[in-house]
Amino acid sequence: MGAILLIRHGQASFGAGDYDQLSDTGFSQSRLLGNSLKARAPKIDLVLGGGMRRHRQTAETALAAMGVDIAVEDDPGWAEYDHVAVIAAHRPEWADQTRMKTELARLPNPRRAFQQEFEQATARWIGGLHNDDYPESWAGFCARVQQALQRLHARLGKSQTALVFTSGGPISAVAQRLLHLPEANTLRVNWTLANAAITKLIYSERALYLSTLNDHAHFEGLRADLITYR
Repeated sequence: MGAILLIRHGQASFGAGDYDQLSDTGFSQSRLLGNSLKARAPKIDLVLGGGMRRHRQTAETALAAMGVDIAVEDDPGWAEYDHVAVIAAHRPEWADQTRMKTELARLPNPRRAFQQEFEQATARWIGGLHNDDYPESWAGFCARVQQALQRLHARLGKSQTALVFTSGGPISAVAQRLLHLPEANTLRVNWTLANAAITKLIYSERALYLSTLNDHAHFEGLRADLITYR
């Protein structure tokens, strides 16, 4: 059977002026990811990215570590949902990112405070009762990701291997569909996805199956300091 490896991007720059940029830790994660992929995916037939800078930086860094010279194709179907729009619909004053960062910085644990607000914001989005408040509804997002997966599956021949550098949202949406999870639990999967972790799908001509979810064993042990979730 063939394999599709869905790879979450390395750590982005939370709290910085531009989130869509790998941190120093994110680049280190991507290099170690690439070293791990040398053995587990020695032949790569196709590489896709979701079109975001953090996707491409993760892809290019990992491929360089693998010693693989292959172009990264962008498919916006694998892009993350607009987290700024999702949280602004929940907290309209936080549409001003500077104000949000200033308010969070006053708190003892800004990351935890943001996570609590973000979980409420995504629950509101997924609930589907306020679709007009969002540029992309939850149902629309899931359909977009599903279409991207179908396009990829249709492109691949027998026993090929594809890498997809994407984000936690699309990976969670794929897992939700293949495992038939309740929608309300989908983004709970997202909270547990490690940066630069691998989710493996295997496929035949007729079907797709989830083989492994959130594999980040390449960081465990001596490089446990590289395990991050945001």
